[in-house]
Amino acid sequence: MKLKYSAIAFAAAALVLGQSAWAGEAEAKKWVDNEFQPSTLSKDKQMAEMKWFIEAAKKLQAKGVKEISVVSETITTHEYESKTLAKAFTEITGITVKHDLIQEGDVANVHAIGQVDLRRLDF
Repeated sequence: MKLKYSAIAFAAAALVLGQSAWAGEAEAKKWVDNEFQPSTLSKDKQMAEMKWFIEAAKKLQAKGVKEISVVSETITTHEYESKTLAKAFTEITGITVKHDLIQEGDVANVHAIGQVDLRRLDF
């Protein structure tokens, strides 16, 4: 819940204070313009969200995070996440996303035998 309110507050502040150049801005703009349209959010609001991801990624990188591993079952939504959104996240934030797609039953088995390392990071 804390993270949700922080994201909203950060996005609002970014909109109020205006946009200045920030790392990843060009990459984020490319994705907002070319992939994330149409959207219910204006492009300015989308860019504010992209800025939040970049700032959150800096905090992760400061903790030594260079790669995030994700395991999902093979469905169309997860294929899009794996092929498109993972690439966008990597380009925008500099953190590599390793997104493996496996069968649904295998996802449950991987979790059950402890091969997935789930960590809570407090931003």
